[in-house]
Amino acid sequence: MLTSQRIKEGLEIMSTNLGHTIAELTDNQPVMIIFLRHFGCTFCREALAEISLKKETIAASGTRLIFVHMADQETAEQYFTRYNLEGVEHVSDPECNFYAIFGLVKGNVTQLMGLRVWMRGFQAGVVEGHGLGKLMGDSFQMPGIFLIQNRMIRDQYVHKLSSDKPDYEKLTECCRVA
Repeated sequence: MLTSQRIKEGLEIMSTNLGHTIAELTDNQPVMIIFLRHFGCTFCREALAEISLKKETIAASGTRLIFVHMADQETAEQYFTRYNLEGVEHVSDPECNFYAIFGLVKGNVTQLMGLRVWMRGFQAGVVEGHGLGKLMGDSFQMPGIFLIQNRMIRDQYVHKLSSDKPDYEKLTECCRVA
């Protein structure tokens, strides 16, 4: 899969909380960049809980997890700790500049509040207990996931609805490291 010049430049300037650039990290191993919705979003919380359960399987594939979020570093650390993801590398992007570089758009009414979203929201928020928190970022920003290896996008999942549930483990299949 090809990677646009704009994304390549973004990878060079995206720096994690530990000071690593994403470009450098992808030279050493596949990196799964998970662009989250805001931390108050039920689906963001659901994603963090699911990734927490699958983080060892993802790591066993040789893939490194990096989260991109819209909060400050301290708030993000609190959420990652809450979901047993302490120590993960992450990028703070409150202005959603990196979201835009990767082509992640602002959602429309159907993508954010359509009937399917409401039904899944009830399931995730109430039945599964992920709840709903206060807005901490752009509530219109859509999430997405990119598997990057050697500075090139190898696979991706761009949400069509805010409630989509990607298969994180399947995404790693393109880049398994023995």
